[in-house]
Amino acid sequence: MDYSEFIGEVQHRIEAGDMGTAVRNTRAVLTTLGERLQADEAADLASPLPGEIGYYLRDADSGQRFDHAEFLERVADRAGVDEGEAEVRAQAIVALLGEIVPGGELDDVEGGLPADYEPLFEFVGAEETPW
Repeated sequence: MDYSEFIGEVQHRIEAGDMGTAVRNTRAVLTTLGERLQADEAADLASPLPGEIGYYLRDADSGQRFDHAEFLERVADRAGVDEGEAEVRAQAIVALLGEIVPGGELDDVEGGLPADYEPLFEFVGAEETPW
């Protein structure tokens, strides 16, 4: 999957009216996730992604400690949406990661985060998703 395909899929899943919105949301989610992960975890997660997408994870100020509520606040602020919409969009983007990243890598990420992050991974590997 290349950059355009990835962003197009995000655009479809979050029902964005334009690619700019899809890019902004992708950047918001992956930068915030990259901030929460350790640098090596972010790099591992980024490696199978298109370079421009993986950059959001790799370039983040990684290793920060914050809970899921703060994660959603940061995503909402960066994406310009409310926290409820931020959660829906983050779930969609993380589910897409689950389809691209090879087996177990996203499981390792989920396993390394506190239990309150569980909703972020709700649709990873799900047969049916709301989008």
